[in-house]
Amino acid sequence: IVSLVPSLTELVFDLGLGARLVGRTGFCVHPREALRGVPKVGGTKDVNLARIRALAPTHVLVNIDENRLETVEALAPFVPSIIVTHPCSPRDNLELFRLLGGIFGAEAAAGRLAAELEAALGEAAALRVDIAAEAVLYLIWRDPWMTIARDTYISATLAEVGWHTLPAVEGGAVGSARYPAFEWDAAWMGEVARVLLSTEPYRFRTQHVAEVETLAGRPALLVDGEMVSWYGSRAAHGLRWLADLRRGHASEAARR
Repeated sequence: IVSLVPSLTELVFDLGLGARLVGRTGFCVHPREALRGVPKVGGTKDVNLARIRALAPTHVLVNIDENRLETVEALAPFVPSIIVTHPCSPRDNLELFRLLGGIFGAEAAAGRLAAELEAALGEAAALRVDIAAEAVLYLIWRDPWMTIARDTYISATLAEVGWHTLPAVEGGAVGSARYPAFEWDAAWMGEVARVLLSTEPYRFRTQHVAEVETLAGRPALLVDGEMVSWYGSRAAHGLRWLADLRRGHASEAARR
């Protein structure tokens, strides 16, 4: 297996298939220790095709959002099986587990991951009953300031814990419209209750929080981008992490 998607690389190991992984991107960093000896084949967008050819994989894992169509077309003549993924919500991971579990004979591990995700989805649903929904702006880039459309995996994940993203736009299946630039004086900004700063792809840090609070005129919070945007086996952990974050800030607000 060669994986060109960081979250799928993590999933390969959680399915018990790590010994079959012969190549990964430089952005594939989890599980860190296990990946030290796995060759890199470039990035998610700038893939080294010659290196993949030399590794002679039977399967390459790709994603519609993270990899280029041209890359897949170039791989097709010499890779027997290219597995294309495109989860658009946390629940879509259930089918992803079944797909990879079935292809690679890891049905039992896939079943365990599915059960864990179902439990996390149930806990998130209970949270939405207990805590009122809140409109948020999720930042992924600075200069220009950029956010996410509602038909992204990130937005769907946030919605599971009652954080509904603004602006209320959809960007389509692929392309830059899924991650629109915006201005701080946009008309919809008045509906935003909280701004979330993601640690990826832009490396927002604690020092950016005060800047954003000044620009937005409302509370801002730094969030772990991997927990929000990584699908696969990270989905259940991410939902629970977000649920704890929401509970904590709701309790803090209630005390004030």
